[in-house]
Amino acid sequence: MAFGSFRDFVNALDRAGELRRITQPVATELEITELADREMKSPGGGKALLIEKPTINGVVSPFPVAINTMGSHKRMAMSMGANSVDEVAAELGALMKAKPPTTFRQTLKLLGQALELRHARPKIVRSGPCKEVIHKFDAPPTRSEPWPGAPDISSAQCSVRSAQSSAMGAASSLSTENCALSTLLNLPILKCWPLDGGRFITLPCVVTKDPDTGERNVGMYRIQIYDDRTTGMHWQLQKVGARHGRRYYERGERMPVAIFLGGDPMFPFAATAPLPDGLDEFLLAGYLRKKSVELVKCETNDLEVPANSDFVIEGYVDPREPLRDEGPFGDHTGYYTLPEPYPVFHITAITHRKDAIYPATIVGIPPMEDFYIGGASVKIFLPIFKMNFPEIVDIALPAEGVFHNLVFVSIKKTYPLQAYKIMHGLWGMGQMMFSKYIVVVDADVDVHNTSEVLFHLCANTDPQRDSLFTKGPSDVLDHATSEIAMGTKMGIDATKKLPGEGFKRTWPPLIKMDESVRKKIAALFGK
Repeated sequence: MAFGSFRDFVNALDRAGELRRITQPVATELEITELADREMKSPGGGKALLIEKPTINGVVSPFPVAINTMGSHKRMAMSMGANSVDEVAAELGALMKAKPPTTFRQTLKLLGQALELRHARPKIVRSGPCKEVIHKFDAPPTRSEPWPGAPDISSAQCSVRSAQSSAMGAASSLSTENCALSTLLNLPILKCWPLDGGRFITLPCVVTKDPDTGERNVGMYRIQIYDDRTTGMHWQLQKVGARHGRRYYERGERMPVAIFLGGDPMFPFAATAPLPDGLDEFLLAGYLRKKSVELVKCETNDLEVPANSDFVIEGYVDPREPLRDEGPFGDHTGYYTLPEPYPVFHITAITHRKDAIYPATIVGIPPMEDFYIGGASVKIFLPIFKMNFPEIVDIALPAEGVFHNLVFVSIKKTYPLQAYKIMHGLWGMGQMMFSKYIVVVDADVDVHNTSEVLFHLCANTDPQRDSLFTKGPSDVLDHATSEIAMGTKMGIDATKKLPGEGFKRTWPPLIKMDESVRKKIAALFGK
């Protein structure tokens, strides 16, 4: 199901009883985080929240804030227009099985073909709701004040378009009142945690292009607000956005960047999904929403963004400019990431819908909303893993592992050291390279039951014999490694040991009650 706007999705959550409307004013400084954190840690992820009167330094923002909109299994499925995420994963898996690939390259090609079976590639349109209000900056500011200084809009132009004129691409008159609404400092951007270095956009979709191939990427990198015209651009070392940036740095050319927020909920999901390199995130979003993504060209650069976005922030990164410290930030690791130098993003335009809702999330000590988003990604892409490793039964990323620190994987084991093959294979696949611990168990173990996995881990392993240590890239947000972005991995084989693995004893059977006795007692006494 395609949502025409982020507001449409929020209204759908409301009708389904999945939304709590907060009518009293709540501060964007820390208070929304405290409210959302309590909700996210409620059983099952709680409800989505719509903060109708978020305040910025005591002043009510014209834009409501929606948070925790995908923070449950049900809401995650609703965002895809499905009854469950498993349903979507099964459909993609069926498409992938139409022509089994024999190599990893064929798998990637087949995935692209499968995504296009239902929908064409994204299509370009002349305009869209994201351009109902346009605010351009024609010249760099003469002064720069830190938050919460009032923005200087004397060198900016703002136009407000009606829906009809926007669709026709017609020029429109200036409106000072609406101009003030579209400055960066008037957006209800959160300061999430007490030691954060400022306010951060936490659910941004960042669009970049490779200057050589024109290949597009949509990633999600937190955005720290420095002032009304500049922000940090926290694309980590291994991210595609950073790779695009390095090419611009090598060429000495200014790099165009666009940030969009809102629109269909599949946009941020696709931006965080572990897509194989070279596949367009808008292709995945179109597949999941069952409708091609309509893209519109930005006002001040040649990048394209979804026409139904709620907010678009356009700008550039200048390779001739020194890096600037970004952070601290209370991160998904449960700890603050400390300041590190990152590129500076300069804003050239902001556009938005008239009825825009500001989407946000928070990260911190799990469980959080990102647990449900990450879990959905694993389910969707499990068929891809299985095509390369057919012995895999299931994969889980427990909340305690904050996305990728801890991975549980069950396999149908048929030969010695097969668990180690799976460990090395997974560490070589995209963002799985960041996984610090991989625990491999037998097929009959439910990897989504952490207690069950830990039982088999403790019962089936000899620590020295069944542990593997290796080196590899690590998440730059990991504070525990001795060097940034470099660390060690640990794999644990918690499967039943085979004679070919040097195990000379008899492996005992697991304690189980006789099935006829179970049925008799169940009939007599129930559960």
